[in-house]
Amino acid sequence: MSTQPETPRTGALARYEQEVVERIANFKDPRQEWRRLFSELLGTFFLVLVAAGGGMMAHAFPNTISREAAVTAPALMVMAIIMFMGKVSGAHLNPAVSIAFALRRDFPWGRVPGYIIVQLIGASLAALFLHAVINVSAAYGSNFPSHGYSSMAAFWMEMILTAGLVSVILGTASGAQNIGIIGALGVGGYIALAGLWASPISGASMNPARTFGPDLIATNFTSYWVYLAGPLAGVALAVGAAFLLRGPGGDKAAIGAAQGEFIAAVDDAARQ
Repeated sequence: MSTQPETPRTGALARYEQEVVERIANFKDPRQEWRRLFSELLGTFFLVLVAAGGGMMAHAFPNTISREAAVTAPALMVMAIIMFMGKVSGAHLNPAVSIAFALRRDFPWGRVPGYIIVQLIGASLAALFLHAVINVSAAYGSNFPSHGYSSMAAFWMEMILTAGLVSVILGTASGAQNIGIIGALGVGGYIALAGLWASPISGASMNPARTFGPDLIATNFTSYWVYLAGPLAGVALAVGAAFLLRGPGGDKAAIGAAQGEFIAAVDDAARQ
């Protein structure tokens, strides 16, 4: 039995398919890594601009920004960042998230140092900008254990909050859920919820870069160990829980979410 040769596709559909193939190739091109790094720098800058800016603005303008507003604003910013550039870099915005994705085999370890460096730079630039514009110490935008609570209490709080955050991120990125950009709602919602109930004790940082930037500009790292060790311990808990819930990582949907590439279905379609 003879088969008819496949008719080549023309017009708008052909142009669209070619564009998809080219964009996938560009994302996988190591020469495009600078785009991902710039995306992480810019995203972390905006996150810390809002997160640290709330405390600094509240000090400069007393009784204008409530605690509820200060913890909800960063959540909304994270949601927006994931939606507008999550496909470029994965929108980690947080060294703990980059490490968690790498531990799950969803993100190459070789790219982790670059991501963390630009995240720290973005956070520091945001704190520097706030200090220059608002003219108050960047320390007011940092996180510290609350008066009357020990550093260990703040450590435990940061650990459990980060475990929850990373669990949400890993879960919404996995092929089991495969909810795509809607994952931004889950991540942003968790950040707001965690801040609303837990920020009085530790500030609900859940992000070593978010606290590093203001601490660097204020030259005060007195309690920084809490906001480094706590999130890293939380990552270990979340990755362990993810293994128990979904087995080893490395599925195509999770890799796509972590690395900012198109989802596996699009990739497979482009190769056909």
